[in-house]
Amino acid sequence: MNTSGPAADDVRADGLRLLPFRGLRYVPERVGSLAAVTSPPYDVVVRPDGLHHLESADPHNIVRLILPQAVIAGARHRKAAVTLDRWLADGILAPDPEPALYVYEQHGDGILQRGVIGALELSDPAQGIVLPHEDVMPHVVEDRAALMRTTAANLEPLLLTYRGDGDGAADVIERTVQRDPLLSTTTEDGFHHRLWSVTDPAELATVTAGLADHQALIADGHHRWATYLRLREEHASPSPWNYGLVLLIDTARYPLRVRAIHRLLNRLPVADALAAVGDGFRVRRVEGPLPAALESLASAAAEGNAFLLTGDGTFHLVDRPDPELIARTVRTDRPEAWRTLDATVLHATLLDHLWHTPDAPEHISYIHDTAAAVEQAERRGGTAVLMHPVREEVVRDLARQGVTMPRKSTSFGPKPATGLVLRSLALD
Repeated sequence: MNTSGPAADDVRADGLRLLPFRGLRYVPERVGSLAAVTSPPYDVVVRPDGLHHLESADPHNIVRLILPQAVIAGARHRKAAVTLDRWLADGILAPDPEPALYVYEQHGDGILQRGVIGALELSDPAQGIVLPHEDVMPHVVEDRAALMRTTAANLEPLLLTYRGDGDGAADVIERTVQRDPLLSTTTEDGFHHRLWSVTDPAELATVTAGLADHQALIADGHHRWATYLRLREEHASPSPWNYGLVLLIDTARYPLRVRAIHRLLNRLPVADALAAVGDGFRVRRVEGPLPAALESLASAAAEGNAFLLTGDGTFHLVDRPDPELIARTVRTDRPEAWRTLDATVLHATLLDHLWHTPDAPEHISYIHDTAAAVEQAERRGGTAVLMHPVREEVVRDLARQGVTMPRKSTSFGPKPATGLVLRSLALD
């Protein structure tokens, strides 16, 4: 890993260590538009419709690397590596001339978000420098590891948050955004994206020193973080695999939104789901359309566990679980804040105990977009379980206690657009 930028030797061992790298970026003259080659993170792309839409937006859309399509998994990963090599050879992607940290800005939907992208030194979980807050699914980690291993690239940054205290990193970011950006584009969701490079040694050292006293919460990218750690163990140290691509956001300055991730039960019709609930929860039919039904969910969630079931054209509010049922089905060796999470009750009580639904891809899909979850449930004859988001302070408090939430419990955003800057481990 190139450490020539910041004063790496002066960085504390018990804090964040963010280093510059030579970013791979699209050459604007070789693609239709920067917006047309970007994508949401791989797990936000609603398949298959979203995948097909992105593939047809531009022949060089980044989705061909992060979600390559082939019948056999190994062939998919090799296809991504071949595609990446071809785009580099054809000048579609090109490395920046020198290592840099990248200031990244998103603006839209009433949100202004700014942060810094760099190669973060990986730390062991016991050090408490990077705090995960969700469990991961082993098959997803294995798939992401195979993709990164085959392409030798970090194709999209994780989203990490920290609580700044007016450090020098913030000053560098605010000065940098006064300059002309490397790129500027507006994606179809209406968000404006801008990217700058920071190469001045003094500014790099200021950012590095400013982050060195902080710990970070993984807001988005738990599976990719687990993948980074797995691949680090596969390679002799030190090596480029000791680092992973991240976007760091100071949420004291730029708060994120926390949204829910919904569940689509592919093989459980709504009628069967409601019948299996029995007397374990209160069940009420609520009026639509979807926005009105979500308001009913929000009101119920303010008082306790609540879920909205739909998929047959109707909406059913499931709330007020039987305390004795919760006591029998939810493990007791965790903090009360964890035991009362909607995701905990959903998985332990509803999915495991009442619905007997395995947490496997063929049974449960995890969908970020509410309307997409409803539409797919209706199309497949399944059940969409719509969730209400958990508060960020609950997430952070549990993470600091070393307690992970059930997988796919939260969706922090806005998420960085994939495709604006990549990291090739061959260049480090």
